Amino acid sequence: MLGIGGGGDVVGSLAVARRCEELGTPFVLGGVAWERLPVDPKPGPRPVAEIENADPLGRHAVLARPETSTPEGVRFSESHVAEHLGSPTVLIDITSGARGAAEGIGAAAGLLGCDLVVYVDIGGDAIAAGTEPGLGSPLCDAIMIAAGIELDARIAGAVGLLGAGCDGELTVDEVLARIASLAAAGAWIGSSSVTREHADEIERAAAATGTEASLQVVRCARGEHGVAEIRGGRRQVPLGPLGAMGFYFDLEAAGSALPLAGAVAGSERLEHAREALNGMGVSTELDYERDRAAQRPG
Repeated sequence: MLGIGGGGDVVGSLAVARRCEELGTPFVLGGVAWERLPVDPKPGPRPVAEIENADPLGRHAVLARPETSTPEGVRFSESHVAEHLGSPTVLIDITSGARGAAEGIGAAAGLLGCDLVVYVDIGGDAIAAGTEPGLGSPLCDAIMIAAGIELDARIAGAVGLLGAGCDGELTVDEVLARIASLAAAGAWIGSSSVTREHADEIERAAAATGTEASLQVVRCARGEHGVAEIRGGRRQVPLGPLGAMGFYFDLEAAGSALPLAGAVAGSERLEHAREALNGMGVSTELDYERDRAAQRPG
């Protein structure tokens, strides 16, 4: 079970993991080694060489413990979740693009005995078309889904979308339109809901991570309705029952309907993937973080 958007996606993924567990399937949880600027002031994701106090899983993945951090001492969301679970989590290094991420996911799945990978996104940007005005962080998701598609012949995969609109990027209508496109492609395989027990656990796990999107899922699961502000008021989130729903898609069938993942497929460096999306007119979270870092005093 991989939270694919970096930051706190691993926290919201707990709801999907617990649902699998309730159905009799044990899980290993993980995510991407990329904390956002409010947590990690260095722009961009971290390579394995900059992840400390972790156990290697091949060249592009590590097993994270509660003390796993950057060299500057910044703990990853996966470190906090490892502490919450009392068991290690997986961190994927995406600095070598989709090819490196595929190698990391494959190595981790093989060493940990996983025969299915669920790529979980909180909000909906992972299934974006690229034309949505509010789209702000498509790069990490696109690389991870492209990696999953590359691996799919060897390790089965599914895409999970939880908390439609809860990251304040795509609108609810835009997310629903994209779900419809995936359904038309024959990819939609099922849905679930976040229970109050799942919401309570997400809230506990999120306490130390700084994640906002996953906490909006909690609010939706508890029956809140209306509009909330996140990101210091820069983004608005519609609260309601849809935000507590999960939608699941067959990875192979979804591939043809996910243009952003298609654009970064085969990339061997993060820069190649970023340039591919920029070439489509899509700005990425890496562009944003670099711009913000350049504006810092000194």
